[in-house]
Amino acid sequence: MTRTETPAEERLREQLRPEKPFARFRWTVTILLAAAFAWSALTIDARWDRLAQIPERTWNFLGLLIQDASLGPLVIALEAMWESVAIAWVATLIGVVISFPLIFLASVNVANRWVVLVVRQVLNLFRAIPEIVLAIAFIPFFGLNPVTAAVAMGVSSIGTLGKLSAEIVEGIDRGPMEAVAASGGGWLAKLRWGVLPQAMPEIAAFWLYRFEINIRVSAVLGVLGIGGIGTFLTQAAQRNYYDRIGLGLLVVIVVTMLIDGASARLRRRIINGPPGELDQKREAAARVQISGDET
Repeated sequence: MTRTETPAEERLREQLRPEKPFARFRWTVTILLAAAFAWSALTIDARWDRLAQIPERTWNFLGLLIQDASLGPLVIALEAMWESVAIAWVATLIGVVISFPLIFLASVNVANRWVVLVVRQVLNLFRAIPEIVLAIAFIPFFGLNPVTAAVAMGVSSIGTLGKLSAEIVEGIDRGPMEAVAASGGGWLAKLRWGVLPQAMPEIAAFWLYRFEINIRVSAVLGVLGIGGIGTFLTQAAQRNYYDRIGLGLLVVIVVTMLIDGASARLRRRIINGPPGELDQKREAAARVQISGDET
């Protein structure tokens, strides 16, 4: 039987218990973030009193969209949206083709650490420049056309795809690579048989995810007048064609949701395999564990 503590012993234990440490780092970061937010809010030239007008203005805008709703420009809106999707697809292909060899040169478990350092800085450079800045820089070379948007998003995709994919390669199991090296395989053989079978499903999933992002970015770059649904909406807004604005927004929402849903299902299929395969793998692992416990 356990002995019950007396009231005197409980008071003594409470006195001897160490005090809860003061979370100095957490409070310091919180205060700094709050100060930075306050400084930003006070120094930027913004009319904060207009925030209260957002509900009324939004309601009026929606009223104009519904009042002038029309399916007349539907074909034009769909063509513009298809152009945005095509731009995003070409941009994704540019990012995939250029970033793929850089993935292995940016992984510490595959390449030399000095090579990794240089390649990672190159990828960081691509990621540091926004797509709209790249598009403006490429306008003198390609003009105001979809090629500018595709190249700008493609260059930006190189950095993101390269960095995320390199992190996937760094997280793989080293066993297959060591087995290939033990059997006399060279660097390329280790990539082919030790790295790609493990990393490619998740890398391909990232490629699809980047395609979804590029669709949204292409709509934003269209504001520059380089094509796509963004240009369609910008021209309609400049002329106060509310029927085209509402229809264009509806097309963007519906098409983006459909592509996101299809891409999500395809990503799950790539990572988990055909339906039922993941459950079979789990059952096989459970049977192996049970047999091991029995022995």
